[in-house]
Amino acid sequence: MSRILWLSGALALTLAAGCTRHTASAPALHATATGSAIVESSGGKQLGTPGAMLPQPLVVQVNDAQGNAVTGALVEFRGAEGVTFDPAASLSDSSGQVSTNVTLGAPPGRYEVTAASNDKAGKGFVLKVTELAAGYQQQLGFELQDQYCARCHDPESSPQRVSNYDNLAVKPHAFTEGETLNNFSDADLIAIISHGGPALNRSALMPPYGVTLSRSEVQALISYIRLVSDPPWRITGVVYAKQ
Repeated sequence: MSRILWLSGALALTLAAGCTRHTASAPALHATATGSAIVESSGGKQLGTPGAMLPQPLVVQVNDAQGNAVTGALVEFRGAEGVTFDPAASLSDSSGQVSTNVTLGAPPGRYEVTAASNDKAGKGFVLKVTELAAGYQQQLGFELQDQYCARCHDPESSPQRVSNYDNLAVKPHAFTEGETLNNFSDADLIAIISHGGPALNRSALMPPYGVTLSRSEVQALISYIRLVSDPPWRITGVVYAKQ
């Protein structure tokens, strides 16, 4: 399971107008080469705060038809209204990569951002990446899963936590496994979290948390699960995409 990264906060800087009457615009970028595909290197499916910069940059790579990295290809980033990129366009470096810092819009939900370029015939090709903006309830759910759930549901260890996943005879589902968890209603998840796996004839290795967590905390945890679900949960997780 890909690690989901969290940004606890961000500081938005507003530049005051200077004394000069004219502001020099950035020079236009001109591609010195073209590719045929864009692939993600890192930075997709991050979990961030609405209206804040994601904790890690989005990094994409331009490849030619043989899968080799292309240097000097122009890549432009696009998103829904309110989403910003720094930079919004750049030329691929010697490794074929382009990096940008992404700031999500104010509404919580799923954001689709696009990296676009052109091939040698001038035909455009794109890569679409999903980023996640968690509202208050989903932020609380993230904190709860990190405290109570990740040790078993996340197979990856971290400096702060050793995963118990490999020690379990019945492997827990990662919270991103929408193919499985989307089949459970909210009521099903409330029952399992509150009363343990046997509540729905599931593994007894899933303990009950009904005493540990309040009803509102259980609902926050479910809200987080629905946000990070892949594929998306069918009735939640609004996608903000450029029209």
